[in-house]
Amino acid sequence: MPEQEADSLLKKSFVEEVEKLSVWEELLKKSVVDVDQLAAICKGGIDKEKLNAVIKQYPMRINPYYLSLIKKKDDAIWKQCIPDLKEMDDPEGFEDPLCEERDSPVSGLTHRYPDRVLLLVCNQCAMYCRFCTRKRKVGDPFKRITKEQIMEGINYIKEHPEVRDVLLSGGDPLLLSDTYLEWILKEIRKIPHVEIIRIGTRVPCALPHRITPELCEMLKKYHPLYVNVHFAHPDEITELSSEACNMLSNAGIPLSSQTVLLKGINDDPEVMKILMQKLLQIRVRPYYIYQADMTKGINHFRTRVDKGFEVIKAIRGWTSGLAVPHFVIDTPGGGGKIPVLPNYIVEKDDNKIVLKNYAGKTYTYTEHC
Repeated sequence: MPEQEADSLLKKSFVEEVEKLSVWEELLKKSVVDVDQLAAICKGGIDKEKLNAVIKQYPMRINPYYLSLIKKKDDAIWKQCIPDLKEMDDPEGFEDPLCEERDSPVSGLTHRYPDRVLLLVCNQCAMYCRFCTRKRKVGDPFKRITKEQIMEGINYIKEHPEVRDVLLSGGDPLLLSDTYLEWILKEIRKIPHVEIIRIGTRVPCALPHRITPELCEMLKKYHPLYVNVHFAHPDEITELSSEACNMLSNAGIPLSSQTVLLKGINDDPEVMKILMQKLLQIRVRPYYIYQADMTKGINHFRTRVDKGFEVIKAIRGWTSGLAVPHFVIDTPGGGGKIPVLPNYIVEKDDNKIVLKNYAGKTYTYTEHC
């Protein structure tokens, strides 16, 4: 599809839809979910049969708001949401690279670290990212998470006093209704040994209309509550997504961002630096840059680890320390997140350590103790 055609179609169709529809449920109903809708967007030029096989394996959902962010074919937004035949050609990937199922004592709950658990509460998202680490289950109508399953997870937490931190994830917990989400938060908050609750969500980025005054009023009743958001490119930071993040912050909820390093999307050091700086402007603290997981179907998004080092080197020292996230690999096989850093140590012995700073200059720190 020529770039001008793409721009024209998006401006005349989806941008107008976003302007007309303010209720998030209505926007979701207008999402692109099948190959015929996709073909209409792409103005032909796609192999419907092959792309239909991709969508059957890995569901597609692209709401009108996120579609309206596309500026041209194959830009950073397009690549995150439009299915690609490359998803079906990945000999190296694993269905469950982080071994979440292995570390699930009850269905939908992962207990890997000593004092915290991850609880899946929803398998739906406002937009199905093509690089999702849970491609094996997100969006599958046969793998919906039931209230009974969630309650089983909550009962597990009750029986394990070492759990002080509960992360709600999915899918996207904020796609649940206010009433249903509050039931979950209330049940967890009743547990004396749970100190903090976290929510992992891409809603402020992918469907900011979901962040309403009513939702924020409800969430603020369950402090200490933290929200981890997910932005992957500066073009996702819009007036609407900024407003959504500010509403959450004004409700007293600390926001942090987890960004996956993605080939052709944000593996340019300057792009990543701009993203981190823009996140701080909307009161979101950069937290992690993830090396892309070895998930089946996303090999075309994976970069070499050296690219992550290059990105961190371009950020550390060249901008505010607040804008510098941890670069981590969530290790295949369930080893958990391991931070990796460029090597700033030039030499080390019993008396001194020689260090190289962000500009490449060396300095010596002497030790006498």
